[in-house]
This record gives sequence, structure tokens and C-alpha cells, in this order.
Amino acid sequence: MPEPILQVRDLVKHFPLTQGVLIRRQVGAVRAVDGVSLDLRPGETLGVVGESGCGKSTVARLLVGLERPTAGEIRYRGQDLSRLSRRALRAARRNIQMVFQDPYTSLNPRMTVGDIVGEPFEIHPEVAPKGERRRRVRELLDVVGLNPEYLNRYPHQFSGGQRQRIGIARALALNPEIIICDEPVSALDVSVRAQVINLMARLRREFGLSCVFIAHDLSVVRHISDRVAVMYLGKVVEIGSHQEIYEHPTHPYTQALLSAVPVPEPEANRRGERIILRGDVPSPADPPTGCPFRTRCWKAAEICAEVSPPLAVPLAFAGATGASGHESACHYAT
Repeated sequence: MPEPILQVRDLVKHFPLTQGVLIRRQVGAVRAVDGVSLDLRPGETLGVVGESGCGKSTVARLLVGLERPTAGEIRYRGQDLSRLSRRALRAARRNIQMVFQDPYTSLNPRMTVGDIVGEPFEIHPEVAPKGERRRRVRELLDVVGLNPEYLNRYPHQFSGGQRQRIGIARALALNPEIIICDEPVSALDVSVRAQVINLMARLRREFGLSCVFIAHDLSVVRHISDRVAVMYLGKVVEIGSHQEIYEHPTHPYTQALLSAVPVPEPEANRRGERIILRGDVPSPADPPTGCPFRTRCWKAAEICAEVSPPLAVPLAFAGATGASGHESACHYAT
């Protein structure tokens, strides 16, 4: 097993809650990310799934340095990004780029496509000499399936799928090793989602990219990911290969998510048992004690309110071959 290219250890991000007008004081905190640990290996795609508000996008912003963590480590090839100065972080970010969720707001409407895709060269001029940048932009547009002659057009002249391709071209401009994709197809029409997903899968193979793919669509994650991490209320509650997660989920929350996925065959749909979760997701400003999922879990017992279960291999699979990477944060994982 190759060494991870990106290591996240006990990552925490709390946003303060304040009161007052003239004198503001902190009265609490929103625990958006609350102790996340992940590994990303070279050439791997790690899918991150969960309900809206579980902390997926905050993790993405932390990985690329758009947010500073409250605690924890983000190590890229052994270098802790959370401890770097602004100048050192800008140099390191060249190797970790991001594709944003909304292609309508992530592109500057006042800039041409050529300027948008070529802007990273202004920040990192060592990547492409000034005389080569226009040629490089044309190559990038061609790589993502756009006509290179479009470089003088503006974002409003493109469809949603084409705009997302422009965002992907911009992310590839600096030849990064890691791409962070924050729900890159959720704002697109169903008809173009598959095109963008297939494009990203092809680019990953051609450029040898490692990818963190964040989504709430379980079918999309299954198609593109090698491993899958399931998040709930700022924590990773289960992680494993996509076969393990989709065929043998061990955490009750993962089981409930997968039970809600539509099945094409009606007969199969009738045989499958739908798990209905009671209650609402607790507020990240006031999470429950112990296991974060216990307030909605049908397996919850007294120990779940007292002890937060660690992310570990379930006892039922502890001796199984190849199960060492399938971990679940549940006292009753089966």
C-alpha cells in the first residue's frame, strides 16, 4: 500500500457564535468539523458523503487553505499545511487545487475564459513563461472538451456544464497532484452530470491525479470513488472501499442512507427494507453527548449517550482479510 500523499489528523473547525452590538462576546461555537481523520493515497479518489450541513464543504475549504483549522493537522507529503505562513502556504497550494460547487458563482463574470484559466499563471509565474500562457490556456480548454477558440468569450455565454469544465481547466492549470471537488455536479442538469463525471475520471487517469470527491449523491460517489468516507455532524462515522461501504455497510447511518437510494427494478425495491430515521439532525452548535447519531439511531443504548465510539474496525470483521481499512464509529457495528 503506497504512503498517503495527504494525511488529515483530528481536524477541527469551530465557528464562533457571538452576541452583543457594541461589545461582542462569544457565547458558543458551531462545530462544523469535529475531529476528522482521513488519508488520500497517490492516484486515489476518496469520496466524502453525507447530508447537507454535515461538514463536507468545510473539510474541502480546510484542505485547500481557504479556512484555517481550529485544531488538527493537514499534512501534504509530510508538511503540515496548517502551520505554514501565508507565503509558504501559497507555494504549497499550487499542488492542491479545487473545483467549486457552483459554476455560476465561481467564475468572474468580468473576465474572459482565457483570463480565468490563465489567472493561476499570474500567481505562479514559474509554471508557464509569459509568452507560453496563451498556448497553455488553449491546451487546457481542449483537454476539458471545449473549443480553444472560446478563450475570448465570457462565462455568461456558456452553459452550466461548460462553465464547470472551465473551472476544471483552471484547477488543472498548475499541474496539481491533488484535486478537491466540492459537489462539482450538484448544480448541473442530470443530462450533463455524467459527462462531467466521465471527464473527471478520464483526467484522473491521464494526469495521475489524487482526488477528494465530495457529494451527497451516493450513486455518483459509487461510480467515481475508490474509497468512501461517510460524515455525520462533523465526524467521519464510517470509511472503507466503495465495495465495502455499498455492499456491507456497518454503521446505522450508512445503512439508512443506502436504504433510501432508489432501485431501478420494482421487485428489488419491494424486497429492500427502507429505514426511516426519526427526528432531525441535531444542531452543530449543540451536538449530543456520546455518539452524534444516537438521537436518531434505532440501536442506541445507554453507552451511546456516555461514550463517543472511536472509528475502528468492527469486531465482527477484525480478523477478516482486507477489512483493516473498513472502519466504523459505532458500539454496535455489524
